[in-house]
Order: sequence, then structure tokens, then C-alpha cells
Amino acid sequence: MSTATPLLVCSGYSDTGPVRRSNEDAFLVDSELRLFAVADGMGGHNAGEVASQQAIEAIASFIRRSHTQSDDVSWPYGIEPKLSYQGNRLRTAINLANRRVFRSAEAHDEYTGMGSTVAALLFGNRSVVVGHIGDSRVYLSRGSSLTQLTQDDTWAVAMLAEDPDSDLSSVASHPMKHVLTNVLGSKEHTESHVTEHPFVTGDRWLICSDGLHGVLDEQYLQDCLANVVSQEIEAASSRLVAAALERGTKDNVTAIVVYVQEGVE
Repeated sequence: MSTATPLLVCSGYSDTGPVRRSNEDAFLVDSELRLFAVADGMGGHNAGEVASQQAIEAIASFIRRSHTQSDDVSWPYGIEPKLSYQGNRLRTAINLANRRVFRSAEAHDEYTGMGSTVAALLFGNRSVVVGHIGDSRVYLSRGSSLTQLTQDDTWAVAMLAEDPDSDLSSVASHPMKHVLTNVLGSKEHTESHVTEHPFVTGDRWLICSDGLHGVLDEQYLQDCLANVVSQEIEAASSRLVAAALERGTKDNVTAIVVYVQEGVE
């Protein structure tokens, strides 16, 4: 069995879309940190743009500071014993991002009510940490299957979790179905979702904002990702965004694609 650290081939692409005046999505592709993230901001007076950028900056800052295990790194939100060191890194980074956006909104009247979703991947040597808040998503394409690894923080999902026997058609047609129930920066303390998963050579990971998954179904996503090789990763992310635009998305739209390639000894 190879002990080489798998290589990550990746790209990200974002578009303002046909309706919005500015792009409130922000994304991060950092192969050195093995960190990838999408944030979708919200709020008036360009506050959404500010929130998403602050979220990305705060997450990257803590992951960079904690890149090596050191006694100099503080853990202001404590340690979650069920998570690995990598899992606690991403959990803390998201909590710090929440604090930064919340405090910025408190300090500036024009930013009142701003917030952001976030979905992020932090790769170790054999496993990847998935962290998210809101309705930006992470998908894994492995072989012939596509798996959504995040669950949207929306009214519809909350209703179905509370009452699994709810009428699906009425929930799907409800005007509040897309309303977010959890947003980074909306309150001083929030609950992020952090899980850990093994990965293998050939995996293709997708992080995207709702401007993309809102108009492209899972079959299309899998068809697009299934046969991608490392040389085609840049085309894959831009192709997904172009498809969302062609299918009528009204939102900002962002995609990051990460391909796991065999490492070199």
C-alpha cells in the first residue's frame, strides 16, 4: 500500500449570474493548505459580499495558523473529542468565521442582518473533513455514484426532520421551503456541521453554492463529474457554472472541483 500523500488537482469558478449586480459568493482554493471553501453571502448594501469574504478569510487564517500542531494555537471553542485534530481545526475555523461576521455586523449599521453560508473541505493524508452551515453543498463523486455529504439548513429540511411523515408535495411547494434556518454570522454562537470521511484515489469532490445545485440535478452533476481526469478539472468547474447559467439560475453561482490523484513517493 502506497504511503505517498495523495495529490489534489483542483479549480474554482464563480459567476455573478444574469440578475444580481454583484457577486456575493466567495471561494477559496488552497492546495498548500489542502483547504477548499465556498461562501454565499446575504444582506443589503453589499453586506453579503462582505460577509462571504470575511468568512473565507477567517477560515483560511485559522487553518494557516494551525497548519502544524503547536502549543501556540489557542482553541477558543474548546476541543470536540469525537473529532480528529483536523476536524477540530475546521470546526474552530468556522466558529471564528461566525464570530468575525457577527461582530462586523454589530459594529456597522449598514451591515446589520448580514450573514453567509459556508461549505468547506480540509484534506488530511487519508481522510477529509467536511464542514458547513446553510445551503451551500458538498458532493462526492466516486465511481458511478454521487453522494450529497451536507444537509441544507433550510425550513423544508427542518420540517421533514421533525415530521418524516409530512406530505412531501406540500413541503416542496411551500413558499418558505428555501428559507435558511442556520446562517454564519446571524448570531454570536452558531452550530456548524462537521463530519469526517475517508477518500480514495479517483474521488471527485464538488463544493457549490445554491445558484448551482438549485438548477442542476444530481444526475447531471454525476454525468459531468464521473469521467473527469486531472487535466480536465479546470474545465469541469467552469462547465458546471456555465450549465447552471444556461438552465436559468437567477443567483450568483460558484463551483469548486477537487480530484484526488495518486501521490508520488
